[in-house]
Amino acid sequence: MIDAAVYKQVMGSFPCGVTVITTLDDDGQVVGLTASAFSSLSMEPALVLFCPNYSSDSYPVLIRNKRFAIHVLSGVQQKEAYAFARKGKDKAEGIEWTLSELGNPLLANATAIIECELWREYEGGDHAIMVGAVRNLIVPQRETGPLVYCNGKMGALPAVA
Repeated sequence: MIDAAVYKQVMGSFPCGVTVITTLDDDGQVVGLTASAFSSLSMEPALVLFCPNYSSDSYPVLIRNKRFAIHVLSGVQQKEAYAFARKGKDKAEGIEWTLSELGNPLLANATAIIECELWREYEGGDHAIMVGAVRNLIVPQRETGPLVYCNGKMGALPAVA
């Protein structure tokens, strides 16, 4: 048997980028979640994946809408990461965002944004494995460093030589 606390400690020692996945609910409000379980999957077709917890209040909305925006957060977006990591509504309160041509809410100041349509969903224990077909890529005008998560802490990635 694997000890859950040790498992979390070991997995938490792997540095990873921080993403926020957003969509709109039926009332036009921004919903979403923070995820470090994100990866590119395929070049042809262009596919990415992320893994939301089934207990996330945003998970049913993401499945129902079948479209979403994945934001690779910049080092200055800890506020956004924490806001979308919590339960409840009004996660985007006080956070600057616009609506894309594809109907996705886009957060300002991200390192990059990937707009997707749901391609497939798979079971992954207590998390879903959601695969998105990439429909649009957004790279900001100015280059920004990413936000990283490791050992329970978030921070800007220092410049890599």
